[in-house]
Amino acid sequence: MAGVAPWLSVRNGAEAVEYYSAAFGAVVRHRHENESGEIVAQLAVGEAVFWVADDADHSPDFLGGGTARFILEVDDPDALFAQAIAAGGMVVNEIYEGHGWRIGRLTDPSGHDWEIGRQLP
Repeated sequence: MAGVAPWLSVRNGAEAVEYYSAAFGAVVRHRHENESGEIVAQLAVGEAVFWVADDADHSPDFLGGGTARFILEVDDPDALFAQAIAAGGMVVNEIYEGHGWRIGRLTDPSGHDWEIGRQLP
């Protein structure tokens, strides 16, 4: 078995987990919190798994921007994109059709960029 699961460094892990749960319907699969409240959490949106951890020195706002973008493929990108924006994400590109996709791009409150979309038939 092999797989890749992104590890997102953030300033406030607890708030990030709340955002991803509200924005994407993410489910917490694993969560560890230390005595100072910093967390490491494994989240899943359907079968897409990613990690979130308090690591301020490697967060996008500390570095001056993110170093990767994430593509979340879903059946209804319009609905999930709207949900993510309502939860606090910022629109980078509205949903559009191009290059064989229906897709839009947003920045989450931690500074990570997400493309929400699906391939067109």
